Order: sequence, then C-alpha cells, then structure tokens
Amino acid sequence: MYGVCGCCGALRPRYKRLVDNIFPEDPEDGLVKANMEKLTFYALSAPEKLDRIGAYLSERLSRDVARHRYGYVCIAMEALDQLLMACHCQSINLFVESFLTMVRKLLEADKPNLQILGTNSFVKFANIEEDTASYHRSYDFFVSRFSEMCHSSYEDPDSRTKIRMAGIRGLQGVVRKTVNDELQANIWDPQHMDKIVPSLLFNLQQEEGIERSPSPETEKEKESPVELTERCFRELLGRAAYDNIKNAVKPVLMHLDNHSLWESKTFAVRCFTIIMYSIQSQHSHLVIQQLLGHLDANSKNSARVRAGIVEVISEAAVIEASGSIGPTVLEVFNTLLKQLRLSVDYELTGSYDSFANMGSKVIKVHEERQLQEAVIKTIGSFANTLPTYQRSEVMLFIIGKIPVPGMYPALGSANTGVEGSRMIQIMLLKSLLQVTAGFQSTNILTALPTSFLDPLLSFTLMEDAEIRLLVLDILISIIDRHDNRHKFSPVRIISDISVLKLKVDKCSRQDNLFMKKHSQRLYRHIYLACKEESSVQRHFESLHTLLGLICVELANEEVVVDLIRLALALQDLALTEEALPVYNRCAIHALSAAYLNLISQLTTVPTFCQHVHEVIESRKKLVPFLLPEDVLVESSKIPEKVEGEVLFVQAKIAEMLGGSGYNTERLATPYIPQITDEDRLSKRKSIGDTVSLQLEMESRNSPEKEQRSTAEQITFETLKQAIDSVNVEELERERRRQVVERFQTAPFEEIAAHCGARASLLQSKLNQIFEITIRPPPSPSGSVGNGHGRSHSVPVYEMKFPDLCVY
Repeated sequence: MYGVCGCCGALRPRYKRLVDNIFPEDPEDGLVKANMEKLTFYALSAPEKLDRIGAYLSERLSRDVARHRYGYVCIAMEALDQLLMACHCQSINLFVESFLTMVRKLLEADKPNLQILGTNSFVKFANIEEDTASYHRSYDFFVSRFSEMCHSSYEDPDSRTKIRMAGIRGLQGVVRKTVNDELQANIWDPQHMDKIVPSLLFNLQQEEGIERSPSPETEKEKESPVELTERCFRELLGRAAYDNIKNAVKPVLMHLDNHSLWESKTFAVRCFTIIMYSIQSQHSHLVIQQLLGHLDANSKNSARVRAGIVEVISEAAVIEASGSIGPTVLEVFNTLLKQLRLSVDYELTGSYDSFANMGSKVIKVHEERQLQEAVIKTIGSFANTLPTYQRSEVMLFIIGKIPVPGMYPALGSANTGVEGSRMIQIMLLKSLLQVTAGFQSTNILTALPTSFLDPLLSFTLMEDAEIRLLVLDILISIIDRHDNRHKFSPVRIISDISVLKLKVDKCSRQDNLFMKKHSQRLYRHIYLACKEESSVQRHFESLHTLLGLICVELANEEVVVDLIRLALALQDLALTEEALPVYNRCAIHALSAAYLNLISQLTTVPTFCQHVHEVIESRKKLVPFLLPEDVLVESSKIPEKVEGEVLFVQAKIAEMLGGSGYNTERLATPYIPQITDEDRLSKRKSIGDTVSLQLEMESRNSPEKEQRSTAEQITFETLKQAIDSVNVEELERERRRQVVERFQTAPFEEIAAHCGARASLLQSKLNQIFEITIRPPPSPSGSVGNGHGRSHSVPVYEMKFPDLCVY
C-alpha cells in the first residue's frame, strides 16, 4: 500500500512534493524560484519538517551525484543554501547535519567543480550565526579535507589553483565557524593547527610562481591564492587568544624546519612579519619567547639556520616596539648572549660538541662570524624598542657578563682558553655598543652609574687595542646626548668652531655631581689610553671626540680647568715618554693641539685663544707633523728637543685664564693621574707602567717641588715593593684557592671545628672590646672623678637599680 502511495504524486507527503517541484525538467533552466519560495514558506511555517526536508534533499543529491546529473546537484545545493539563510529555528541543527552530509559528499567527489561547489556552500554556512548551539557537531573531516585541497596536485594548472583556493576558503570558514563557539571543537588544538597552518604556509610560499604574472588585468579581476592565503592567515592569528598563541606559532616553526626555510631567511621573515602584525600587541612577547626557545633548541644546528632564526627575532623585535616586551627583557638578552658564547666556542674548537668526535659537523668560520654579527644586530634592535630605564638595566646586565681580567680567570669552555675569553669580551662589548647606540638620557648619573662605569673603565687598561677602542666608542655613545659626536671627526684645527654648529646646553646639577664623582677617573683613563703603544689613528680620533663631548656636554668652570691641565699633561707625556713609538708621540701632540684649540674658543678668553693660535701657526711653519692634518699621514721623526714657540706653556695659560676668573692655583698645578688597584689587576705589559703613576697632590706646593718629588719616588725600593706586591697577589690567589678546595673536599667535622674555633676567637675579641669601651656609671652628684681611686667599670647588665626604676 505504501509503495503504491509513493508512486502516486498526489498521495506523497507535502514536503516531498514541494522539494520535487523546485527541480525543473531541464537542469539548465535552474532553480524554479516560485516553487522555492513556497518551500521556504512551508519550512518557516512548519519548522518541525525542516529536518525531513534536509534528509530528502540529501537523498536526491546523493542519487544525482551517483548518476552524474551535476545540474540537479547544483540546484539542490542552491536550495539548501537558501533554506539555511532563511531558517534559524531551534530545529535547524538536524537540518545542518543533513546539509554537512551533502557537503561532505561533494568534497569527496573526484570532480573539481563539485569540490568547489561544496566549499562555496560551506563558506556560506560558516557566515551564518546560528540561534541555537550544537553539542555534537564535528568539523574534523572538513579540516582534513580542506587542508588536503590546499595541497592539491591536479594536472590542470587552472583547476589546481581553483581547488587550492577553495581549500583556503574552506579553512577560513571552519575557523570562523568554530573560533568563537565554546561548544564546538577547539580549532586551536594541535591536531587541527598542525594541518591548518602548514597548508596556509604552503600556499603562501607559492608567491614566486603565481604573483609575478605579466597580466595586470587578470590580477584585478580575481584574487590570487597568495593574497587569499595571507588574508586567511592574518584572520586566523587575529582571532588567537593568549592561550592559543603557542599552538598557532609552533606549526610555523616546524614548517620552516622541515623545509629548510631558515637559511634563505626571506620567507621566514615574511611569515613572522605577518604574525607580529596580526596578533594582538600585548601577546607579541609570547612569539619572541617561542623564537628564543627555538633558537636554544637549534643551538647545535648549522650557523646558517641559527643566523636565520636570529634574523627573524631581529625583525620581530622592531615590530614589537608598539607592544610590550614584558617580562622577557633580560631573557631575550641572556639567550642572545648565550648564543654569542656558543658561537665563539664553536669557531675556536671546530665542533658543536664539547669534545670533538668523528661524527661532529664541520664548522664554517665565516658562517659563525655572520651569525655573531646577526646576534649583535638583534641585540641592538631589541635595545631600540626599550625605554631608557630598561635599556640601562640591559647595559648593566651585559657589562656583568663581560669577563674582567683577574676577576674571572676561567671563562667559557676549557677548550677555548685565553683567545676564547678575548673573543667573548669583544663580542659582548660590541653588543653593549649596539645597546648604547642612540641612547639619550637626560640624567648622566643614571646613564653611567658606578656599577657600570667601574667595570667599563677597567677595559681601557687592557693591552688589546680593539677592546680599548670599543670602550671609547661606548663612552662616546652614552655621553653624546645632542648628536655632536660626528662634528668632532675628523680631527682637525678649526679657526672658527661656530661652523660646527655644536648643540651646547647648560650643565645640569646631575652633570655637575657626576663630574665631581667620576671626572678624575675619566681623565686618568684617557691619559693612560694615550700611553698605549698599540694605539692607532682611530684611537686618537675617538679620544679627541670623547674629550670634545665632555667639554660640550658636561663642562663647568672646574671641569674646563681640569681638561686644560689634562691636555697640557698629554703634551708633556709626548715629550717625556721616549718608549712610545714616533707616530704615537706625534699623534698625542696633534690631539693636544686640536683639543686646546677647541676649548680655547669655547672659553672665549681672547688672550688664551691668541696663545693657542700662535703655537699652532708656529707648528705649521716649523713642525707640521705635530698637527692633526699631517700626523695621520706623516710620521717623521720628532726632533731631539721640541721646545720654544711650538709648545703650549702652562704658566702662560694659567696667567691668561686667571685674569678671567678661573682657579689660578689649580691651573698652575700639573695634572698627574692617580694610582689605583685597577693597574695591578689589568695585566699591564710592564711593572714600570703601573709604578710611574703617582697620586695627584692638590696641595699648595709649587710645580717644581711636585715634579722633583715625583722623580725622587722612583727608586730601587719602589720597584722592589711593586714586584713584591705582585707576588703577594699571587700568594693571595693561591690561599683563596686552597680555602675553596678545603671547603669542597674536607669532611664536615673538620670544617665545623675550624669554624667553631674562629667563632670562639671572635667572641674573645668582642669581650676585650666591650671591656675597653664600657664606662663606669655616673655618680649621683654629677661630679667626675679626679683620677684617684677610679672604680672599675661595671657592665650595665650587672648594675643594681631601685625597684621604682624597673618596670
């Protein structure tokens, strides 16, 4: 009976008759719109029939697909799309299941047109906001299928492009449908991200073959796969919350690893540029953290791979400036400095392992050098994104990592030795120079605190010329707050310094405090830097720039006097230090002349300027190799005696400046650098260099007496004491080593007994001190004893007080 009813159209259910009526006799005529409106009205009037309508449409579509009646397939999908757009009732979930079943059947078909048709319908469905939630719907198949379509290798290029674009749009639809619905499957799970992200990157990578088309008309008409992929990738990242950043970025790292894309750098940089601009700015430090962790994980990979990761970190740091690096500041620099040390070890040992073995990779020195340059550049990029106070912390952090001679004797791996320590010092100082580049602090006291200045200046005493030059450049970068440094280079005599257009501000209170605290140490290290035999042209240019910046940025009247004394002391050094090479002595004379010419015009004392001008003119006629214009290209031998009008006379300068209100007594006192413990810790070339430095006496003695006393102090006993002091230091180091070894190897009982004995000795000394310092109680009358029969002092805790005084 039911079969008979099924054959008679009039006896069939109404929803089936309405569905059948939307299909025309000829599929080319398309959907019958009038009948489609009737079906839509019926579905809205009787929503309980919606699931049956969907099931019947699904049945007809399956039959048409099997019979290759693709025209009716398109009509069925169009009808489904219209029903979805019109109906948002509570029972739509069952209809959606039928709809997804039909889409799944189309995606499984071999025909590209059917796959594209199913994708388009799914994308329309993804844009619909459902009124009711679904607890059981799954999109795993669609993620897998769309990802597979993104990797399509169809023979026809046009069809292949269409399939890939359909796959990208499908993934975009899945993300839109699931990302904001907590009841749906979590699209951010690794099982989904590991399919979605590589599929997008695969199409993003096809730019070279697709985007460079010579037909601009077609580019305007349709969107290219690369553009669509980038838009989809940006949308995916833009929807990522804090907890999902890691799952979204990790597949990118794995894709770049698997396809060896770090070495070319270009694609990797582009990927992370998209990531950094797409995610929320407050989450950007999470990406940096993952990159740093990936860099650590590839520590034993080739230098080109590590350099590629570092390059990406550098680019990401520039973008991150608009966001917040957050708590990862020191972690970033710690990781990058660690990579510098590892690279130095690899370069010197020739192996990625601590012990070279037969299976280790071959180290390419030039690649390691490129990596080191990339790391230093990245450190500078990060530093430029930081505020001033954080950059100061980073400067302290880096200076604390640099080995100081005599304080960190065992640095780095045991296989690199002294050369490894030297290379690490140079690399870290270069990194510090990058951090200080463009550093402008209004308060020089905070920019150069004692904890930073002390270890930095200690490197000016080292024999290595490159290290000394780096330290000078760092000081110049920090002190130069008005971009004046380039105006002092090259070193030359300028008749009118107004052409330099120097930016000079009034010296602040903080600047005055800084110079009172540290000026003598700065002068001393400048003086000692000039004494170095290994100094070359760049050293003297940097010294001139540093002196000029001190004069422009930090000078008050007292500082100007000290700088003039320092310049005259350098002239005396060039005259008396016969151990220096001829070129160095000429260069020191030229440096002193150029600086006195600068400072004389800044002081605006006419007689002082006249004296300097006369000496310079005399040098031009008689000894031109003592001027900066000639000394850098001419190295003639200095005459036996350089005297007379070619020298600057301290007495004359003191008299001239004294008439303008400067401290005459201070000007008449020659500058003599102070001796400190740094000289003994700096591993100088000779003991005599250390002993020749004398204490600066600010007494009222005449200059002749001071010079005489200085000459009389260098005796055999003085040299013997200096040698003995070196021996004492060696004995002290040996004693410290023995103490450390005892505490590491001795049994606990012996250590406890030793510490107990020292504690009892300390207590006995304290008791003796207490006996001496405790005074007798005052007499009731207030009179003081006359010394006869003085009572023995009574400790406070043994004194007896009346009951009324105790509570």
